[in-house]
Amino acid sequence: MFQPDLFTEDTAAESEAPPADNPTLRVVPARKTSTNDEHLDLPAVLERLACVSARPRYTFMVLNLIARAAGGSNSAGPYVEDKGRAIPVRDWLSNALLPMAQRDARRRAVVDQVRSDLNRKGLLPPNEDAAERLIADEVRERLLHSGRTNVSRAVSDLVRAGLVRRHYQGYRVDHCNRGAQREAVYTITPAVHAALGKQC
Repeated sequence: MFQPDLFTEDTAAESEAPPADNPTLRVVPARKTSTNDEHLDLPAVLERLACVSARPRYTFMVLNLIARAAGGSNSAGPYVEDKGRAIPVRDWLSNALLPMAQRDARRRAVVDQVRSDLNRKGLLPPNEDAAERLIADEVRERLLHSGRTNVSRAVSDLVRAGLVRRHYQGYRVDHCNRGAQREAVYTITPAVHAALGKQC
């Protein structure tokens, strides 16, 4: 089933991917970085994001959340402890960003679509309260599904910008396919960690 992008931007220009010939968005290959990457300050980080991402504000929020999940280290994942539970880092990021989707004006359309789908399949309980709970649960699942997709896109932008390295549990280098229950690990370069005001 097609899932719309349920996260909005601060400006309408960021709500859709720009056309390929848009001169304001350059295709930048993934940067080779090392632990001795050049000094970066916050404006330089933002400039990189503006060059590679169609959604730089959202991508910057993902970067900050990765830094938070990393804590005293530079790496987040494969799991993040949240309220006594070990959650895959991508799911943790999606959960953290869920309030953005819930505030989105298009959420009403998602609720209406869920209600219509459940009603068409004959799955809506006759009890109104029970029906609303079922709808709320399904809406949340759809928002989280969209959120995971958005997080993956944002991390890909961060990798292309040379701000984050991504690999999967059990592997030292990036792998094109998770598979075999592998989970992602996101590593922020020390220069970026310092630019975000974190202690490397």
